[in-house]
Amino acid sequence: MDKKLFFEAIIKFALGLLIIGKLIFLPANTINFWNGWLFMGLLFIPMFIAGIIMMIKSPDLLRKRLNAKEKENEQKQVVALSGLMFLAGFIIAGLNFRYSWIVIPNIVVIISSIIFIISYILYAEVLKENAYLSRTIEVQKNQKVVDTGLYGIVRHPMYSVTILLFLSMPLVLGSIISFVIFLVYPLIIAKRIKNEEAVLEKELVGYSEYKKKVKYKLIPFIW
Repeated sequence: MDKKLFFEAIIKFALGLLIIGKLIFLPANTINFWNGWLFMGLLFIPMFIAGIIMMIKSPDLLRKRLNAKEKENEQKQVVALSGLMFLAGFIIAGLNFRYSWIVIPNIVVIISSIIFIISYILYAEVLKENAYLSRTIEVQKNQKVVDTGLYGIVRHPMYSVTILLFLSMPLVLGSIISFVIFLVYPLIIAKRIKNEEAVLEKELVGYSEYKKKVKYKLIPFIW
């Protein structure tokens, strides 16, 4: 086992747990925020399990997923906008619980939790299909175009899944106001895809042909 990678993964996991916990529970002004605990469990338990699996079976993929430093200036803007979206969305969710601005039915929370879990399963499938996936826009050495499985349906299944994942988050937290904030995410992803495809067409052999073969970016028969 790569001890350096292990400690890097554990530190980033713990920091994520701490930061998101503070963003949710401090605005709520209580730890008795059941939506917050539900969300933390849904997010971090599968993340921990997936991290252990990648550490054992695919440490290179885990290393790529931990690297979030973008090289493209346009992608740095995307990361910054996403960060602001999460910051505002989580804080508003906590405040919404604290002041009971808009209370949504528990059935909405339950359905959103199911969608969240399904999205996580699809996320794992995408990681399984594409060993070249990293969190940054780059073309790796000996990288090949992946055009099977979910990649045979849309060109960016990871982004399709994260849209479902992220739009379910505020509803798990019980905040329709945060959901409205998170609606900016598809627009952020559209900006990211435009730049990413320009890079891939330029640097990844066979990507232009792949675009002709798989016409839809995110949603089959729509876009």
